[in-house]
Amino acid sequence: MNSIFTMSTKTFASMGKVRDILRNKGNSIFSIEPSETVFSALESLVRNNIGALMVVEDGKFVGIFTERDYARKVILKGKASKGTLVRDIMTQQPITVTMHTTIQECMSIMTTKFIRHLPVIEDGELVGLISIGDVVKFIIDEQTGIIEYLEHYITGHQ
Repeated sequence: MNSIFTMSTKTFASMGKVRDILRNKGNSIFSIEPSETVFSALESLVRNNIGALMVVEDGKFVGIFTERDYARKVILKGKASKGTLVRDIMTQQPITVTMHTTIQECMSIMTTKFIRHLPVIEDGELVGLISIGDVVKFIIDEQTGIIEYLEHYITGHQ
C-alpha cells in the first residue's frame, strides 16, 4: 500500500523499495563456502563487523549463516565451532526478497518470521543483503526528510 502525496513540486511515497536501500548501502556481499568451518565463518563475521554471511557453493547461493545459527545450533548444542561445518548449521532456502520488494513488506517479513537478514535475489542471482538495521535506518531517514520538508514548507523556507 504505497500512498503518494504531493506538496508543491515534491512527491513523497510512503515506502521505498529494497533497491533504494542497496543504492545507498551498496551491494557488497560477504560469503563463505558450506565446506568451511563455523570457526572460519565467525572470524569473517568479526573481521567484517557483520551478523550474517551468504553461503555460496560453486557460485550459487545455497543458504545463510548468521550469529543466531551459531548460538542456537552450535553453542547451545555443545558442538565445537572448529569441528562443525557451515553446511551443518546454515539456514537452507532462507526467505528472500527482490529489488522491487517494498520496505514495508521487508519489515513485515522480518517481524512475523523473527529474522534479521533478507538476501536479495534478482533473476535467480544473489545481488545483495539487507538487515533489520538497514530497514530501520531507511525508514528513519525517509521520515526525517519528510519532516524537514514539511517544516520548511510550513515556515516558507524552501
